Amino acid sequence: MIKLIASDLDGTIVHHDGSISDRTRQAFLAAREAGIQIVFVTGRPFRWLTPVIEAFGDLGTVICSNGALLYDLEHDQVIWSRTLPMKTARQAAGIILRHEPQAKFAAETTKGLHLGEGFADRHHNFGIQAPLDLDSDEIDAEGIVKFLARSPWMPMDEFYAAVAPELGNLLSVTHSAFDVSLLEMAHVDIHKANTLNEYCDRLGISAHEVMAFGDMPNDIQMLQFAGHGYAMASGHPLARASARNIAPALDEDGVAQVIENLLS
Repeated sequence: MIKLIASDLDGTIVHHDGSISDRTRQAFLAAREAGIQIVFVTGRPFRWLTPVIEAFGDLGTVICSNGALLYDLEHDQVIWSRTLPMKTARQAAGIILRHEPQAKFAAETTKGLHLGEGFADRHHNFGIQAPLDLDSDEIDAEGIVKFLARSPWMPMDEFYAAVAPELGNLLSVTHSAFDVSLLEMAHVDIHKANTLNEYCDRLGISAHEVMAFGDMPNDIQMLQFAGHGYAMASGHPLARASARNIAPALDEDGVAQVIENLLS
């Protein structure tokens, strides 16, 4: 019996234009009406949840920043966060720069986004931000939930393969973007599955009672944790290879189709 549905957002239920289809919206609402817990699990910071709020209002809890922060939509508040110090981010930057001297950096904190020089370009709007100074520890007062490194020219999988082996003991490393070569790093114990597991424990729900959906490498641990893990047919090859099940593509409302079959 499924007691909880955990779903990634971008590329899974959120389209490239930021929209969520009405069919998907209705499927999640029907699942909640049937008594199933809904948890959205995303690499997005909690301030970038507009598609979820527009589609579902205060439905569900959101695991943000790849598991580094738990956010209560209903009460509009951060429940829990796991941060890393600037000292660790600085060490990671040093390792990355040895492999990719043109890498640019940013840090997502519990308060906002801090951008290093050259991180953003005209093709990507990262919203409101403050400067990032890698040589200063002042940002520790806010707490870094996600440290970001962007390569302006290396393909994403190549960038990840070059630096991940050296970073593995320092922090967790993943990636989730199709259109930008962007590494996403957090506290070494943080990924989507760990935080989802902790949340399920609070509710008395076991892994075999969880259905999860995702499309990118940052979803792999979550898809493997869930007793019923579905990678999107339109997703990254690594995500598809790691999942027990494949859901139809995003453009086919694949998540909605699976939920509809579950409820029927």
